[in-house]
Amino acid sequence: MKQLPPIHTQADLHEAWRTLMQPLGFSGHSIWLMFLTPDGEALPQLTEITEAADPPSAGGESGLAEVLRHFADLRAAFLRTRPGPAVITADDRAWARSLYAACRSAEVPAEVVHLATDTAIVALPRDELAA
Repeated sequence: MKQLPPIHTQADLHEAWRTLMQPLGFSGHSIWLMFLTPDGEALPQLTEITEAADPPSAGGESGLAEVLRHFADLRAAFLRTRPGPAVITADDRAWARSLYAACRSAEVPAEVVHLATDTAIVALPRDELAA
C-alpha cells in the first residue's frame, strides 16, 4: 500500500481513497477496509472483500462486527467500489448503513464511508442514508 499522509479530516480520507484507487474503473463490486490509528496513520494493510454486489441482509453485519472487535483501538475506513457512474444507488446506501452498523456494534469508530465508481469518488455520510 502506498504511504499516505496522516488522515485527520473527511477531506484527508477522500484524498487517501483517491490516491489508492487511481485510476478509477472497476470490473466488480468490492468493499475495502483501511484501519487508522488514533493519530491518523493508515496501517499499511488494505483489505478487499470481493464479490460484494448485494448488501448484507438485515443483521448480516454481525460477522464483520466480530472481526472489527479485534481492532477496538483503531478507526475503520470503508470504501465501496463498483462499475458504473457515480449515482448513489439503494444498494450503495444499504452497504454504507451495514458498514456503519458493524462499527457501531463492534464499538469501533467509523470514518465516513466512501463510494468509488468508474467516474468519481463520493462520500456516503451517515446522516444522508435514509432508506
